[in-house]
Amino acid sequence: MVDFDIFNPPGIETDYFAAWTALLEGPGLVWTTANGGHWIGARGDIVRRLWADADRLSSECLAVTPRLGEVMQFIPLQSDGAAHKAFRGPVVKGFASRFITALEPGVEAAARELIAGLRERGACDFVSEFAEILPLNIFLNLIEVPLADRPRLRQLGVQLTRPDGSMTVEGLKQAADDYLWPFIERRMREPGDDLFSRILALPVQDRPWSVDEAQRMCRNLLFGGLDTVAAMIGMVALHLARHPEDQLMLRENPDMIPAAADELMRRYPTVAVSRNAIVDVEVDGLTIRKGDLVYLPSVLHNLDPACFDAPEAVQFDRGLIPVRHTTMGVGAHRCVGAALARMEVIVFLREWLAGMPDISLDPARSVTMKGGNVGACTCIPLVWNASID
Repeated sequence: MVDFDIFNPPGIETDYFAAWTALLEGPGLVWTTANGGHWIGARGDIVRRLWADADRLSSECLAVTPRLGEVMQFIPLQSDGAAHKAFRGPVVKGFASRFITALEPGVEAAARELIAGLRERGACDFVSEFAEILPLNIFLNLIEVPLADRPRLRQLGVQLTRPDGSMTVEGLKQAADDYLWPFIERRMREPGDDLFSRILALPVQDRPWSVDEAQRMCRNLLFGGLDTVAAMIGMVALHLARHPEDQLMLRENPDMIPAAADELMRRYPTVAVSRNAIVDVEVDGLTIRKGDLVYLPSVLHNLDPACFDAPEAVQFDRGLIPVRHTTMGVGAHRCVGAALARMEVIVFLREWLAGMPDISLDPARSVTMKGGNVGACTCIPLVWNASID
């Protein structure tokens, strides 16, 4: 039994990963008294095994935040079994590889534009001036909503994954639904070429989507696209700033960038999921009782020395063989946007290294981080020599 607050574990402000990996020193499954009490998978093999155990653990609860799952009712994220399969099929087709490939030139152009605006300045806060702009703009273009709405929607995403108490879960759902409804109504009536239209045009078990189902699905994708890739790109940039030797290696060997992206995504996972036990589950001599909530952080699989050799070391050649990390989930609920996220990280690395001088951290300012269902950097102060071509 521990008192471990997933939203604010000790030391999270300066090192998200050290704050979480402290749990690897104890038993593989712990009960925390924080946030009403729940289990935490605290060993890599347990995290991965329970994440994939859709037969005994339900996705319905969504999160530790009280009532969040009950209110949001995301599709397909909170569905299980046959219903999950029926809803997930059209969503996966909406993210088909041909659509991801077609997006890549636009992602490249957007990255170059942001880089051009930063390069001559010699410094930036990477989080607010790049990481929270590029992936969000890409996603908003994907669903064809105004880019000017990004700051408003970004705040909704933060309240879902790292709530600060300023909004109730009911208020958060209502704000998302009020924003989305005009777009959903138009897509259902006159489908276009955007992601929502592609998905809603496909049947669910040989029938059209209901209005309620369409709202739940679009709500799910909206929140899913607002935080995770921004957090990942921030962590990748932080690694580059701390490791000039890796910047040099990738500049001199750009063909290594896809493998480097895979390894950096393994090394810096910040997503966690919650599951409800639908039957009693025995784990390491302990019983997760029916109805208990289990929290499963990807960081405790990816950084467990029992699961990966030297897990905290970044080894770009590690990605040359299949690596079963848990950054994008595992099993039936693996992230439907995984291919899109990977493409964005690859494009970011390629364009940033081609368009920017060597970067480092500003010694006068601090890197700050925050916990939650998606951990993230809140400030990454970068500096570089703007006069170098």
